[in-house]
Amino acid sequence: MSASLSSSALASSSLSKRSLANASSSSQSSLLSTTTKSAFYGISLPEKRSWASTSYNRIMKRREGLKVSAKTAGAAKTFEVEVDKPLGLTLGQKPNGGVVITAVDSGGNAAKAGLRSGDQVLYTSSFFGDELWPADKLGFTKTAIQAKPDSVYFVVNRGAEVDVKRLPKRPAPPRFGRALTEAQKAKATHICLDCGYIYTLSKPFDDQPDTYGCPQCNAPKKRFARYDVKTGKAVGGTLPPISVLVALVAGIAGVGALLVYGLQ
Repeated sequence: MSASLSSSALASSSLSKRSLANASSSSQSSLLSTTTKSAFYGISLPEKRSWASTSYNRIMKRREGLKVSAKTAGAAKTFEVEVDKPLGLTLGQKPNGGVVITAVDSGGNAAKAGLRSGDQVLYTSSFFGDELWPADKLGFTKTAIQAKPDSVYFVVNRGAEVDVKRLPKRPAPPRFGRALTEAQKAKATHICLDCGYIYTLSKPFDDQPDTYGCPQCNAPKKRFARYDVKTGKAVGGTLPPISVLVALVAGIAGVGALLVYGLQ
C-alpha cells in the first residue's frame, strides 16, 4: 500500500513538472512573439525583412532612374552658329510645331559649322534688323532664311525637345567683334568707323547709294573705311567718330565764347 502511494505521488509530481515546463515554454514563446511584433510596430521579423528588401529595391530603381534622367539632360545642349550661303542643309516640320534639320550635306557650310541631322532649330535670322525669330513654322523659317543675302545665324538644340511656341523674339548678337567666317573674310571690304560693323555683302560697297547707312548704328556711308582682313583694322580711316566731332566742335565753340566775352 505504501509503495503504491509513493509511485502515485511520483507520477503526479512528474506530470506537474511537465505541465509547468510546457506552460513556461508556451509563455516564453508568446512573450517572444509579442516582443518581436511590438518592437517592429506589429510586423513580424520575416515580414519586416521582406518590407525592407522591397523598399531598398524601390529606392535603387528610383536612383537609377535619376541617373538616366541626369545623363539625358546633360547630353542636351544649345549652341549658336553663323552659316554662309549656300547652307547645305534640309529643314523639315516637326509634328507638334518647330523646325528640325533633316539632312546636312557632307562638306557643306552647315556641316563645317557643326550642324547635324536631327538638330532642332530654335532661332534663325529675321527678315530685317538685328533680331532672331523662333523657328516655329517651316514655311516662315525658310522665307526668313531666303531673305538673308550672305549668311544665316542659327540657334539650335541637340538632345532635347523644346517648345518653340513659348520662345520670344530675341536680339541677335552684335556684329561688332563677331568672328568672320572664311566666306565673309573673302567679301569683307569696308568697316564702320563708329561701331565696327564689317561690310560683307555681295554687292560692292561703292555701288551702294549715298543714302546707305550702317545696319548696326545707322551711321552714313561716309563713316565707312576700307577694311584690312589680315590686321582686322581700318585702312586709312577718314574722319573720327561723330561723337568725337561733336565734342570737338562744342569745345571749340566754348573756347571761342570765353575769348569773346573775356575780351569784353
